[in-house]
Amino acid sequence: MKLHELFNELNWDNLTPDVSLDKDVEGVYCGDLLSWVMGNGLPNQVWITVQGHMNIIAVAGLREFSCIVIADNASIEDTVLQKATEEGIPVFASHLPVFESAKLLIEKGV
Repeated sequence: MKLHELFNELNWDNLTPDVSLDKDVEGVYCGDLLSWVMGNGLPNQVWITVQGHMNIIAVAGLREFSCIVIADNASIEDTVLQKATEEGIPVFASHLPVFESAKLLIEKGV
């Protein structure tokens, strides 16, 4: 599944509209402990977190995630979104908690 196909169906905010959504999606990873995510996340996964600081961009790039979803209306700074845009990492905001966000992705076939 392509990222643009998936997120056309969801009511989440695209926080990085200038970043291409032409990426493969092959799963979901949920986690907030960055060292754990670095050690266990897989390429092409959608990463769901409530973390909103600059280090999430480095982790997403390192693990080659398809995108980052900031769940539960957690805040994220504009500088982080600027860095995500520079790095070509899509970032979305979900008003749902992490579990419900993941459940919705699974229901969509991820």
